[in-house]
Amino acid sequence: MRSVILAVSAIAALAATPALADDRAIITKAQQDMSDAIVPGDVAVWDEYLDPKVIIAEEDGSFKGKADMLKEISPMPKGLSGNIKVELLSYSEDGDTAVALFREHETEHYYGQTIHASYLSNTTWKKRPDNWKLIEVQLIAERTDPPAITLPATDLQKFAGTYKLRDSEPTYTLAMDGGKLMGGRPGRKPSEWNAETRDVFFIKGDPRIRKIFQYDANGNVTGFIERRESWTLYWDKLG
Repeated sequence: MRSVILAVSAIAALAATPALADDRAIITKAQQDMSDAIVPGDVAVWDEYLDPKVIIAEEDGSFKGKADMLKEISPMPKGLSGNIKVELLSYSEDGDTAVALFREHETEHYYGQTIHASYLSNTTWKKRPDNWKLIEVQLIAERTDPPAITLPATDLQKFAGTYKLRDSEPTYTLAMDGGKLMGGRPGRKPSEWNAETRDVFFIKGDPRIRKIFQYDANGNVTGFIERRESWTLYWDKLG
């Protein structure tokens, strides 16, 4: 009896697999179609796939419904062009609802220069009588480390020292090690500080934060600020 049940379950799973694969392909194509429609401003494509009750959360923190989204779809102005390649990262389907996570690789040609970006697009779809419809999407811009420049060790040496968080106890030490500027809190493994500009530094893998050195009127380093987007922590140099 057990073998019969297992055999029936296996047959049912095999029967369901092609349909699931087809839905995955349909939704991936829909996502790619919408991406391809951005440059020419093809509103009809977005109108086809967006559910009337869709909620779209943008990378800038705003959100909108279908009517407002369709107003934004228009041909890109002269001098701007590009493309977006959609990559399906994860897919789950439960009855008439599907959740698909995409990575969207954007290449933008901006008045003769080319820039790249990637986004995570977490989408929810509902199977309507005529097709799958997008009912929710959250778009997140993926952050990447900026390019680093090389500074002479003599330039980096002026930053070495101990810093103290303003009006508090934590300290942070910067020291030269093999021509690199290394920093860290007591008891923690130091990390390399990479220069984005002469006075702005970052740690690889942590692109949200910048370390910006501060000077007095005589050009002496007085501390650095640790900036995460619009939020700032102040570290004062000791000695």
